[in-house]
Amino acid sequence: MAESRAEEAGRGRRAVEFGPGDGSVQRFSRVVAAAMIVVMPLAAGCAEGKAKARPTASMPTTSPPEPVPLTRDVAERAFRTYVTDEDVARAAGDERLALTWTSDGQSQLTAAEFRKAAYDGDPVRRFVYGEPKLYVPKVKDASIYPQWFLVSVDRSVLGESKSKRRALMAFVLRGPSDDWKLTLATLLQPKAKEPEISIDKEGYATPLGSDDTSVLIRPRDVGGIQATIAAEGGRSVAAKVMKSGAVTTGFYRAARRAKKKAKEKDLTLQVVYTATPFPYFGLRTESGGGLIIYSLFRNTSLAAKEPGTPKPEIPEEAEHLLDGTVEGNEVATTSTLHFAAYDPARAEKDEPQPKAHLIADDGAISKAATPPIKKP
Repeated sequence: MAESRAEEAGRGRRAVEFGPGDGSVQRFSRVVAAAMIVVMPLAAGCAEGKAKARPTASMPTTSPPEPVPLTRDVAERAFRTYVTDEDVARAAGDERLALTWTSDGQSQLTAAEFRKAAYDGDPVRRFVYGEPKLYVPKVKDASIYPQWFLVSVDRSVLGESKSKRRALMAFVLRGPSDDWKLTLATLLQPKAKEPEISIDKEGYATPLGSDDTSVLIRPRDVGGIQATIAAEGGRSVAAKVMKSGAVTTGFYRAARRAKKKAKEKDLTLQVVYTATPFPYFGLRTESGGGLIIYSLFRNTSLAAKEPGTPKPEIPEEAEHLLDGTVEGNEVATTSTLHFAAYDPARAEKDEPQPKAHLIADDGAISKAATPPIKKP
């Protein structure tokens, strides 16, 4: 399962269009005109004799690449290639090259990380990876896209001792002409236990459908349940199916504290968690539950609503995304957050029902703005 909450039109091939502003049409016209100047005298010289039929020029045709079935070997090569390419880009400090190997939320976080390093005058982090554990869903039809697989691997920051964390990484291939790209990476929480994934005799994992009802929360709804608790706290109805923790009720408490501090400065803070258009992934665990990997946005607005109130300051964690000035009376940020949750199997009648709980999280502010004051 690699479902997206946005339109699934991205599965198709992308067309390339020539627009009037890109110069392509003008360049093409000049080439054709030059060719006519050369060809016309040659044609005139042949006109003295008997007219002869000339062969018609045909445009070469290219066949689309054949789909490659997703196997464990294909997944391992894709992961190894990513590790090499990522390190080359990070070692060179080349943001554009690094973005070549990422997509969706991971692209947003990668761009933000490069810009923060440049702002701070530091080199971009480089990573050292351990031996990966691959979770590859069996693909029945190699012509159907997107294709995806997950990797669980130890990851350390080069040159930083005691930085090893367990990373869960999702890779996606959107078409036969595309490259495998990292779409999401998140880090296992220090005390969390990674669930055992169900693997068949051939070494393949079992994907979960977005509407699978054998688990407590349908995979497509896990992010929404977390966002609801983050907004409403432990008294939310959603808290009946998901445990409290640092990234559920912890988010709620942190927002309340931040709002209180803002109010003391005559500022108004709004914090809203929303779904993203990015894909999410689910795999069956040996216990009958599911490992669900997904993303959320956290949108904040810190504003001086009352006349005469000093403008809000730019948060330190967003300084690298702004030019240092607040044009209006508001600072708005968007954070891209990546999570992994364990979704337990639905209990039998009269049996106790375990709750879902978060096991991994990562993310950062990926966008910031200081919009001008709206005119009445």
